[in-house]
Amino acid sequence: MHSIEPIGFIKTPFKEKFGAPRQPGLAPSAQAVLELVSPYNDPDAVRGLENCSHVWLIFQFSENLNAGWKPLTRPPRLGGNEKLGVFATRSTHRPNAMGLSVVKLDSINTNQGVHLNLSGIDLVDGTPVFDIKPYIPYSDSVPDAVYPGMEQPEPLQQPIQFSDQALEVISKEPQLSTLIEEVLRQDPRPAFHSDETRIYGISLERFNIQFSISRDAIEVIAIDQS
Repeated sequence: MHSIEPIGFIKTPFKEKFGAPRQPGLAPSAQAVLELVSPYNDPDAVRGLENCSHVWLIFQFSENLNAGWKPLTRPPRLGGNEKLGVFATRSTHRPNAMGLSVVKLDSINTNQGVHLNLSGIDLVDGTPVFDIKPYIPYSDSVPDAVYPGMEQPEPLQQPIQFSDQALEVISKEPQLSTLIEEVLRQDPRPAFHSDETRIYGISLERFNIQFSISRDAIEVIAIDQS
């Protein structure tokens, strides 16, 4: 059987699975760089790709390799209680641990090797990428496709409140504020957690974000350097 190997590795703001968007495009300001490795970092390999607004990434759920696959899984979109077959979900616990994401292609840099600048990413930092394919709107978009129960989730509408300490940090890192808001409005908490006083932490870029979510507000309690 033919084996496959990564064509590159991606650098993203998401240092761990918790906090990474559950689907691509939910955090448009989440930027990433896909760095191709030899021999695939030949500029000829991406000739013409700059004309695409979006690309498909075929990648490996590398953090789940040791966990193996499961025939049944609990999709977060269904509250974490209902079980579905793995092939009816986008669970990371798959037989071949492979994923598929469509992301925005912002630019390509071929000055030293090949680097693809991307946004709307949902991959964890360091994820191996096996292939890149152009997104072709007329064939890849199916406007009347349906999957009841898996419609696009509504983002949280509560006001976001930053502590004085958090405001001081984002005053020096203005782009961080938008990324934090996009990530937290997707409610990264496990579906079965309902304790509004619980404090969570996610790693974004070089920062650790401590937050809580209640019915009245999303509170960013602290932003510390990782």
